Amino acid sequence: MATYTKFNSFVEDLAEKVHNLGSDTIKVALTNTAPSASNTIFANITEISAGSGYTAGGTAATITSSAQTSGTYKLVLADVTFTASGGSIGAFRYVVIYNDTPTSPADPLIAWYDYGTNITITDGNSFTTDFSAANGVIQIA
Repeated sequence: MATYTKFNSFVEDLAEKVHNLGSDTIKVALTNTAPSASNTIFANITEISAGSGYTAGGTAATITSSAQTSGTYKLVLADVTFTASGGSIGAFRYVVIYNDTPTSPADPLIAWYDYGTNITITDGNSFTTDFSAANGVIQIA
């Protein structure tokens, strides 16, 4: 099971109206270099090389729900699948979630998942992020 960690700047960015998690473009990217909680923007991340089905900057996630119930806000994203074609994708260990919409700061970071080991997607195979529909990617109470 992957370990979830939020970037520290995400909290300040929420307070300063950087994110509109109900409508902004949220992206999922892959890296094999450990993120740091002190990273603030996607340019701080060493992304894996594009190619073989992986696009630089990652893949946009579909927002399936952005709502609060009884004072707890929850953001639910649809799972994102990466499929290798014409070669392998990776290796990667970390899945990074960031907001591709804001321009100041550009591409602020939200969180990352650590899968605990290197993953390579071989030609013709897929890797699916398993974002919990029950718990969401983010809960704020």
